[in-house]
Amino acid sequence: MTKRIDSILKILASDRKATVLELAGALGVSPATIRQDLSVLEEEGLLRRVHGGAELTEMDDLSHRMAFNYEEKLRIARRAAREVGEGDTIFVESGSINALFVKELASIKGLTIITANAFIARAIDQSKGCTVVLIGGVYQRESESLVGNLARFCIERLNFGRVFLGMDGFTFETGFTGRDMMRAEIAEAVVAKGREVIVLSDSSKFGHVGISRYCGIEDVELVITDDQISEEYRSGLQKLGKLVIAS
Repeated sequence: MTKRIDSILKILASDRKATVLELAGALGVSPATIRQDLSVLEEEGLLRRVHGGAELTEMDDLSHRMAFNYEEKLRIARRAAREVGEGDTIFVESGSINALFVKELASIKGLTIITANAFIARAIDQSKGCTVVLIGGVYQRESESLVGNLARFCIERLNFGRVFLGMDGFTFETGFTGRDMMRAEIAEAVVAKGREVIVLSDSSKFGHVGISRYCGIEDVELVITDDQISEEYRSGLQKLGKLVIAS
């Protein structure tokens, strides 16, 4: 992704909406170039085209959250894709990095991807024969997540290897946490069922605490993040042998 497209995302993340002419003026390029860029971003699910410009969607929508720290999140997603092989069955939990992550799996043959998030399910490229399993449950419109008893019932009856987990906060005292209690229940169930858990998060989440606990550091095999992680968390996770810095 070019620096210009990254700049477009930052402008929209700040202002929520911008016209083609505003973006062209801010970035010093032609309106035609901006329209091409917006088409690319719309195809990636990162924004919605409107008359004369573009906008991000709901505040809790993954397309909005993907626009923050986009380059760092993309590097994390690409590094995480190296942990997946042909024929694997994996569970991909909700999160903006996970939405980018599944796009990076397009060239891997024979994958089965289980998820409780409709946005992520739509983002998966099935051209290489990938099987997508979207579990049932109560639908949360803003996040497009499936939650509740039915979702947990589905998880208990499925078998999968690696779990790719997002999070809203982490400290060594509280473990990995989230803002939404119902989604936290699903994350907890997935962690309990999976054989190996890999957390994907940009460095801004470390040091924060969400209302609900997902799991502890002892439940996690790897944490993949960017190089802006603070020294406290960098050294602590390195001592445990669980930190991977995406480059």
